[in-house]
Amino acid sequence: MKYISLNEENIYKLSFYLAMEEYVAKNLDFEEVFFLWRVNPSVIFGRNQLIEKEVNLSYCNEHNIATFRRKSGGGCVYADRGNIMISYITREYNVADAYNAYLSKVVDLLNTMGVKAEASGRNDILVNGMKVSGNAFYRCGGKSIVHGTLLYDTDMDNMINAITPTTQKLKSKGVESVRSRITTLKNHISISIEELIATLKNGLSGEVVELREEDEKQIREIEKTYLTDDFIYGNNPRCNIEREMRIEGVGEFRLMLETNKGVINHINLVGDYFIKEEFDEQLLNRLKNVAYNENAIREALADVNVSDYILNLDNENFVKLLILNKNGN
Repeated sequence: MKYISLNEENIYKLSFYLAMEEYVAKNLDFEEVFFLWRVNPSVIFGRNQLIEKEVNLSYCNEHNIATFRRKSGGGCVYADRGNIMISYITREYNVADAYNAYLSKVVDLLNTMGVKAEASGRNDILVNGMKVSGNAFYRCGGKSIVHGTLLYDTDMDNMINAITPTTQKLKSKGVESVRSRITTLKNHISISIEELIATLKNGLSGEVVELREEDEKQIREIEKTYLTDDFIYGNNPRCNIEREMRIEGVGEFRLMLETNKGVINHINLVGDYFIKEEFDEQLLNRLKNVAYNENAIREALADVNVSDYILNLDNENFVKLLILNKNGN
């Protein structure tokens, strides 16, 4: 696996590294590559999340914590100079295989360092049952991009106050607070963060690929798309039916439906779930102009496997999300 190198004396915005992932996926023809990065205090939330629901904006503003949206699914993450961020890009098309390959590489390397790490749930790496890494993925340029964080010595106060996980999510993991389910690698290894970065580079890569000044210019152009208000804040969804639901092994969903005379006009689906393929056209749009009842929805989805678009979500649970408790029962 190759390592993509950039001038590491520079400190870029988090959005730059998201753009760099896109650029590498679309323009560099390698089987699998990765790069490491660190940022000043930032919050990064998933593409399907509502910033107002996931981020404590007043706290972030008061403490100079930047906020960014990414194009992968999953939940909200706090990052700072005490975190090591990892971006992994592979030709592997199967999402599960790409994800497992990435997690296995990181877990195996941590274990060789004497850290008893294991992959857990949808996207976590645990050490002694406590989270040390969260990860997400998406498809871009015909490649799979997996990215995540390794907590080395992060500012826990900022992490706890900057993001606002739901009580339901915390309880589903058997804990009552963010602090009680997170650990940092500094508690388990005796090396500095710089030494850890060097170990990760040497342990995961076989060759270094240097990006040029021209590459950076093109990355800057992609980065502009991440910094628009439309992308960061999204459009306010319109709806007259709204509900929230957590599906174990899939994620949290907030469904917003606009109906008129018993017919679906618009669907907006936000949450921390993971997308395997773009689904607005193939999945949500096919429900437009469909009667808002279970039989009509099932008929509209008869030739669709929802799990092809949203990781681990089957048709039955998708229908329940759309219909269950629609009268508040």
